[in-house]
Amino acid sequence: MDDQAFNTESVAADQLKSFIERAERLNEEKDGINSDLSDLFKEAKANGFNTKVLKKIIALRQRDYSERQEEQAIMDLYLEALGMAG
Repeated sequence: MDDQAFNTESVAADQLKSFIERAERLNEEKDGINSDLSDLFKEAKANGFNTKVLKKIIALRQRDYSERQEEQAIMDLYLEALGMAG
């Protein structure tokens, strides 16, 4: 048998199974969190909030202030160049 060939002796089966089971649990948790987020945005929408804007605000809050300022300055420049400012 070639040294490069895979065989069951070279695989730590218990460790492999553990990784797979952990990934499966995390995927289940992620699905639950995504469902909770969906419910939250449905509730916000039912209360008159624009969910698209809420999602943008959440994304902005996750970024550094100076990074947001730089991006906003560039966006303003581009909008002005396109005659869309003001």
